[in-house]
Amino acid sequence: MKDDPLPLVLNLLYSIEFNSLNLESYLFILMIFILIVCSALISGAEVAFFALEISEIHELKKSKKNNKYILRLLKNPNSLLATILIVNNFINVSIVILASYLTSILIQFPEGSNFEFIFQVIIITSILVFFGEITPKLYSNQNPVKFSSFMSYPLYILNTIFYPFSALLVSSTKLIEKKLEDKKSDINVDEISKALDLTTSISNEQKILRSIVEFGNTDVKEIMKSRVDVVAIEKDEIFSNVLKVVISSGFSRIPIFDNQFDNVLGILYIKDLIPFLDMNDDFKWIELCRAPIFVPETKMINVLLKEFQAKKHHIAIVVDEYGGASGIVTLEDVLEEIVGEINDEFDHDETKYSKLDSKNYVFEAKTSLNDFLKIINGDLGSFDDIKGESDSLAGLILEVTGKIPLIGDKIEIKPFIFLIESVDLRRIKRIKVTINEL
Repeated sequence: MKDDPLPLVLNLLYSIEFNSLNLESYLFILMIFILIVCSALISGAEVAFFALEISEIHELKKSKKNNKYILRLLKNPNSLLATILIVNNFINVSIVILASYLTSILIQFPEGSNFEFIFQVIIITSILVFFGEITPKLYSNQNPVKFSSFMSYPLYILNTIFYPFSALLVSSTKLIEKKLEDKKSDINVDEISKALDLTTSISNEQKILRSIVEFGNTDVKEIMKSRVDVVAIEKDEIFSNVLKVVISSGFSRIPIFDNQFDNVLGILYIKDLIPFLDMNDDFKWIELCRAPIFVPETKMINVLLKEFQAKKHHIAIVVDEYGGASGIVTLEDVLEEIVGEINDEFDHDETKYSKLDSKNYVFEAKTSLNDFLKIINGDLGSFDDIKGESDSLAGLILEVTGKIPLIGDKIEIKPFIFLIESVDLRRIKRIKVTINEL
């Protein structure tokens, strides 16, 4: 029969001796406490900065408060993350070293036992993880704007101090990423597109495959609805006028703005109005609006689709580099890039083009270049070298001519001849397109 280990363990525990606290011990306890607080702040800042949503960043840009340090740090997120990791690891290592030394001078463990190691691992690690990692990260995840504002200036100073180390870490990471990319498959999107071109038949399945291939190369600006075509409501409109706009537009979600479309306050979901249809003009319908989300023009639509799925949104306000609203983009717009035009019984039958014959079409000038090339089965990269920042047929004409053309003007961009059929003082309205060859 083996000896019972319990008495042996109890004897070892009874043999542990505690030394009295002195000035040195109090100083070490104070230093450990300060370092744990610093670790908590840094850990919380890591979550806070990277939990900020695009809409919150947009609000920070418009806010009168001094948020310049947050915006500066977010301009280089890799450097910010590297600084946070370096500082946090430095603090945590310091806590472990000081705590180990404090344990050694306050507690005398039996010689030859592993109690000192077990004590340090369990107690010190538990305190560090709970107070220095879990608690601050849970709080900062719920209050990202407040926490990031509080930590923006300290992190800006630390980012400056540790810049040489963070720059070295970021550079080495990029080098590793490059090495890993070199080992990846050499097949790219262009080669897949060429493989699709070699197929003999043109079917709906092939068109969808081609759309999927090009999906990751399309940004929001190319598919958004321009602000001039957006149906929106001013926040001070009386309720009866709001209902008229809702009925005439047929849309299920309508942006609400203050004074001008650049100041979008929210999105009115028409289903939220149903219980209040019999209210009078004094009804405060603005309180039914939901918070909008903002996306930059340059966001790729494959990323936007994931964002829509994660946040269960169907509409976003598109903003330019200056923070102004360029238009809106919907989940339907994104999906149409894969499966083609989606129409239901509530959609208006608005013909954006008419086909005269196999070589001649008439298009609305606001038709996007992507849609135009899909309709005529052209190469989606046909205008990449000349279109500049333009994303519509009208924009392409203006980019090439440098002026608003007159009715009857012909602009040749091989293999197309564009004939201006309708124009006003501010924009081109309708264009006839002749295809010489494809």
